[in-house]
Amino acid sequence: MPKVLVVGGGAAGMMAAISATNQGAEVVILERNNRVGKKILATGNGRCNYTNINLSISNYHGNNPKFAYSCISKFGVDKTLDFFEQLGITPAVEDNGKVFPLSFQSSSVLDVLRFELEDLGIEVLTDGFVTNIKKEDKFQLTLMNGRKIYGDRVILATGGNAAPNTGSDGNGYTLAKNMGHSIVDVFPGLVQLKLEGNIFKQVDGVKFVGTAGLYRKNQLIKEDRGDILFTNYGISGPPILQLSRTALEYLNNGKDIELKVSIIDTKTEEELYDYLIYRFGFMAKKTIERGLIGLINKRLILPILKEIRIDKNKQIAHLSNEEVRRLSGILTDWRFNISGSKSFKDAQITAGGIDTNEIDSSTMESKLVEGLYFAGEIVDIDGDCGGFNLQWAWSSGYIAGENSALS
Repeated sequence: MPKVLVVGGGAAGMMAAISATNQGAEVVILERNNRVGKKILATGNGRCNYTNINLSISNYHGNNPKFAYSCISKFGVDKTLDFFEQLGITPAVEDNGKVFPLSFQSSSVLDVLRFELEDLGIEVLTDGFVTNIKKEDKFQLTLMNGRKIYGDRVILATGGNAAPNTGSDGNGYTLAKNMGHSIVDVFPGLVQLKLEGNIFKQVDGVKFVGTAGLYRKNQLIKEDRGDILFTNYGISGPPILQLSRTALEYLNNGKDIELKVSIIDTKTEEELYDYLIYRFGFMAKKTIERGLIGLINKRLILPILKEIRIDKNKQIAHLSNEEVRRLSGILTDWRFNISGSKSFKDAQITAGGIDTNEIDSSTMESKLVEGLYFAGEIVDIDGDCGGFNLQWAWSSGYIAGENSALS
């Protein structure tokens, strides 16, 4: 019966511990916080979007996204739904295939995992911050208080750099590097974007349903639709989070990238132009400022008019066709230069991580150190928003746990 030490008591770590125990291993979880699963409570806006029925490998990113395929094909969405249903979580499927517990409480998912750890007799050592790992005959883990713990296998499931207040501060990368592993450069993923411009204090808090797209040299790279929110530093909302990884990847490689925002995305520019001509036909005596009320958010009117150089007091009757054209243009295609993003503190996940070339995709075991395994966000795999990152945690954790016990 091997003794498996799981470093990190988050989603991947708890799944790894349960999986290893079910295969007969003796398992100890070493969690740096005073309780396990702290980050789970924040997922899905407190509702825990724990998987997605529309999952495909295209939802994953990294230097080699296909690395994720092996784990996900062995422990995929169906097995995840079944696993959690056995623990008591009834699934509720919402828009875009997102799956939540029917209680719509993240605490439900954490509670059933904690109870399962208890029921299986898995030892959980909280305030167990691992500062060093050494391997001789056995693995020796040194804790911050100087205590040493010994085991036959180690699973590193410490998370990445995102949401450091939950304990993910990059310590796992240091531990992995000390064991000889390479780290693909990390940067925030699923994060708000900073934009160039001086309008953002005026439009801070303005929310609308629209489309956001990334463009390089006027070629569309990626786009997404949904609730978009202007902020005092730039822009946020689910579509922006979905685009952020790609945007930052380009910026980090020194490539300029542009964000296109369509405030009105239900009409083409030409259709909107025709509609504005019609609309303004019965508003001839109004100023353009008043003429846009009811069409777009009131707080966007002055910044947009300033951007396209139209006097807010100009009477609609005196608008030229070219000015109407400029208006239809910006409402369907407003371009911004991306200057960066918010920090890891605001990011939902970490892009980058332990180089997948150094990990066996079918077992999650290190190719460099026998008996060392990895699971979850610490690996250079990250998913889109919508339950895909938690699915990677469950899948990789399950496979790492199972193989650590059997090898």
